[in-house]
Amino acid sequence: MHQKQRIFFWSITAALGGFLFGFDTAVISGVEQSLQVLWKLSVWEHGLTVSIALIGTVLGSMLGGIPAQQLGRKTTLFWIAVLYLAASVGTALAANWHIFLIFRFLGGLGVGASSVAAPMYITEISPPKSRGRLVALFQFNVVLGILIAYLSNFLLEGLGDESWRWMLGVQAFPSLIFLIAVLNIPESPRWLLLQKGNVAAARDVLTMIDPETAEETLLALQQHAGQQQTAHLFSKRYSTPIMLAVLFAVFNQVSGINAIIYYAPRIFEMTGLGKSSALLSSAGIGLINLIFTLISLNLIDRYGRRTLMKVGSIGLIVTLALVARAFYVQDFGMTVPLLLFAYIAFFGFSQGAVIWVFISEIFPNEVRASGQALGSFTHWFMAAIITFTFPYLAEHAGGGNTFLFFAVMMVLQLLFVLRLMPETKGTSLEKIERTFVGH
Repeated sequence: MHQKQRIFFWSITAALGGFLFGFDTAVISGVEQSLQVLWKLSVWEHGLTVSIALIGTVLGSMLGGIPAQQLGRKTTLFWIAVLYLAASVGTALAANWHIFLIFRFLGGLGVGASSVAAPMYITEISPPKSRGRLVALFQFNVVLGILIAYLSNFLLEGLGDESWRWMLGVQAFPSLIFLIAVLNIPESPRWLLLQKGNVAAARDVLTMIDPETAEETLLALQQHAGQQQTAHLFSKRYSTPIMLAVLFAVFNQVSGINAIIYYAPRIFEMTGLGKSSALLSSAGIGLINLIFTLISLNLIDRYGRRTLMKVGSIGLIVTLALVARAFYVQDFGMTVPLLLFAYIAFFGFSQGAVIWVFISEIFPNEVRASGQALGSFTHWFMAAIITFTFPYLAEHAGGGNTFLFFAVMMVLQLLFVLRLMPETKGTSLEKIERTFVGH
């Protein structure tokens, strides 16, 4: 296998964790009403059924750095695949509500852990010149998984009273492919050297990645090897990457993205669209997200992370402000759906694609696992808060004020990009480390 094809195969294998992350997150939208009727769930129980995976995700992202550091990136990805497989089979065969909750929670743990381990693995096996594109494959797969879940739900809906079991169970097939594929990828060379001290194995993998730079990278890694015994993420020397990762993850969610993806039909109905048009518009959101994530995938290494973020931030400010205006003056027509489609395009092009790339690049080797976990946890914690509070905000503050809040947050994001965000394209991880952490 050619060097480029080999690295692409390794990256796409890890990114399958992202596909299952997207699928697992979105599949519940097609089954939640059936489950409510089947098990006669109260409002509280119904809310827990929908959100239990998100609780698992927050926990999985918080703890995902531990196995990634102790057991290795590859082994962690293998156990994530096992969690996905167990969750899909377990929820599909669940005999009662409590069993369903347990397996849905396990799926959430897999989602959270994969948002830590997969981008980190791809970052550590990618050559600098194509790292952005390869890590962004993870986000592309998340978006693809969401779209395939919507499509799969639509196609399986007509299978009668038990159709919800098929909707959930079909995830077992990609889970099995992920599990088998993970067995055929190497361990991260940086983990092999820094955690295991295995110079020979690290050299072998680095040579497979890029024979020309293998020895140079190995030497840089050996120079860092002595520092990681005393490495604690929250020590002062890592304060810059911590600040960048936390702010980036917070801005990702205060853009309102999860509120719009989870509540798209509700938002469209608020603007006067009928229910069927609202559902169709939601599928359109998934498709546009996919297309613009794909576009950014091809531009992220050419123009850099900051350029994508500048363009995206300006687009998000304009679209959110215009949606807020439409709510204030109660002038909807077809403008709000079109503005939300434009909003999704700008998000997919910038924040959507850049977040996992940027957070996985900015932490030094010795704290990358815990740093990635911190960024991922912040992202999911904020996602939970925004998702839970959006219906309340929309009802009590009104659509205008809610979208204006998101627009103001994007103005702050633009200032963050212009003043604080460094460019990391085409730079080796060890060079990025020297920029942030004064050796």
